[in-house]
Amino acid sequence: MNGDYVGRLSVDDPLHDFLGKIFRDQMQFGNRVVKFRVFRLNGTNEVYGYQEKHSRARIICKFYGPRFKSDLGLAALVAQQESDNLHTLRGYNLVGSPHHVIQPLGVRPDINCVLAVEHYAGEELTQAIRRAAHYRDDAHLFWRLKALAYFLSTQHNRTANDDDIDFSVECDYFDRIIHSLLECGRIGKWHAEEFSWLRDLWRDRPLMWQDRQVWLHGDATPGNFLFGAGLRVGAIDLERMRRGDRAFDVGRVAGELQHAFMAATAHKSRAEPFISYFFREYASHLADSRVAFDCITARTPFYMGLNLLRIARNDYITEAYGRRLVRQAKRLLAYDASGPGLESP
Repeated sequence: MNGDYVGRLSVDDPLHDFLGKIFRDQMQFGNRVVKFRVFRLNGTNEVYGYQEKHSRARIICKFYGPRFKSDLGLAALVAQQESDNLHTLRGYNLVGSPHHVIQPLGVRPDINCVLAVEHYAGEELTQAIRRAAHYRDDAHLFWRLKALAYFLSTQHNRTANDDDIDFSVECDYFDRIIHSLLECGRIGKWHAEEFSWLRDLWRDRPLMWQDRQVWLHGDATPGNFLFGAGLRVGAIDLERMRRGDRAFDVGRVAGELQHAFMAATAHKSRAEPFISYFFREYASHLADSRVAFDCITARTPFYMGLNLLRIARNDYITEAYGRRLVRQAKRLLAYDASGPGLESP
């Protein structure tokens, strides 16, 4: 298990009983004595891996309590919501191979608001991007993007309903990002006003409202997809899952690719072949793929720009690189969506 080994879980810890019950009831361990090794993993929340000593079977636990210290009721609500989201998406037969949404195994609000989920072994998209950016292993990243496009198109197609996109929701989120950038000094008042003007241009475009809502992953970043053999993909971290525009997920992946290559090579152009390939692979799984490609790529510059702005507000981003992200976001948002999607910046 990847992560830093931090010791063994005490049998006196209430988490031991919680995990033991999962092993007995859901993993067919019977009445065997269980002992757990503990590993600290990376993640927004406090995330740990627990490996049963003898069988080496693993469970992942996300603790929401540390993130919502002042409101444990909210922490419990968010933990339960992610569990519900996982169950919902698995209900669309996204289980097994090649498309898999991890299984939630239990929530305990009284144990630091923990959510236990299955462990899914695989390579993060982050690693595939690094191989391409630093070692020119482009073929490997193309293959991973092919698998991811297949997964997301399947998820979106199976979960589409008859309701039109409510683009006002995306505009509200855009406003929150701009406000946070203004508050942390990443942009000035004049830039904020310009971004608001660009937002209104997108709001007035009918194409931003003209598609059916789907269940979105909601946080389609490279660390939230794990890849196995062939086209196998496992989706994790469904905390932000919601109904919305499929281009939100597609645009976030594209924005993350652009950011990754900008950061690693200082050239956004290195990402362009991968972004174009990902768009084409995604559209190839939709009815009338040529029309679908044009419609989706006409909307994605907005979501790509939004994602770059979201990244720019983080304190681990240097001021100089933050300015680069803001400038590139502005270029994307100034894109004329009436033109062909392939020519997006």
